[in-house]
Amino acid sequence: MTETLGKTGTLVREVAGTTHAPPPPGRRRRRAVAEEPGKPWMIRVPLFLYLLFTLIPFYWMLVFAVRPSGSTQLVPWPISFEHFDTVWNDIGFGIFFYNSVVMGLGVLVFVTILSVMGGYALARFKFRGQRVFLLAMLCSQFIPGAMMLIPLFVIFKGIGLLNSITGLVIAEVAFQLPLSLILMSGFIRNISVELEEAAMVDGCSRLRAFFAVVLPQLKPALVAVGSFAFIGAWNQFLFALMFATRQDKFTLPVGLSYTLGEFNTDFGALAAGGVVAAVPVVLVFAVVQRFLVQGLSAGAVKG
Repeated sequence: MTETLGKTGTLVREVAGTTHAPPPPGRRRRRAVAEEPGKPWMIRVPLFLYLLFTLIPFYWMLVFAVRPSGSTQLVPWPISFEHFDTVWNDIGFGIFFYNSVVMGLGVLVFVTILSVMGGYALARFKFRGQRVFLLAMLCSQFIPGAMMLIPLFVIFKGIGLLNSITGLVIAEVAFQLPLSLILMSGFIRNISVELEEAAMVDGCSRLRAFFAVVLPQLKPALVAVGSFAFIGAWNQFLFALMFATRQDKFTLPVGLSYTLGEFNTDFGALAAGGVVAAVPVVLVFAVVQRFLVQGLSAGAVKG
């Protein structure tokens, strides 16, 4: 075997009259990773099992929802929508769905606006007690929602906010705002202060510099905080169960519990209600998942 330099300067080995050029560095590295024993299966098998563990309950819920009453088929056919008609028209899921949408949008708007205002103040200004304030916001996340029920119930009863969507929105905003505030302040810290200062040197006020420079760069954080606020309000059960006792003020999670009888349960109606409650959340995640990951990772750097 002899070694010579090729035209491009690479080392060429000649064995028994045959010339072999060394593979490019990138190809050699990929082959080394692919040939590492056991590594692909160590990753794929747990992921596949986790995927089955996650999807099988959804499949069962969909089967119960679309197969006719009394059927025991694992693959539902023909597909029936009688359970959706029952939950939407007879049980009243139309009203529950409307209440959940109003509550979710209200929480989304208020949490997003307040977290932007508070996050900007925490990221751009220094004031006495700032660290204590941030520590209090962080510690509030360790308080279970059940501990807030009695004080909020007494307050809402005193000011007439029981059995109202407004009361549910206020309670959910108070519960979600601390975490959203921390995420938003971390994201704003990653935006260069020099850009704002350059805009103010050019004649912008601080408010105009915020809308012209900072706000356009906050889109991933706005999507992340807003989607988390909406989904959290959509799935909220405890506050809606305690603060709304009239059926016309129920939200979807409370309406689902309404399908559970004392002695028997209509599993078809319960599964159809679960599908109605799950579809908007799946659609929201499918639309915003790219911004969601970007916003959370950016907010976690300096948060």
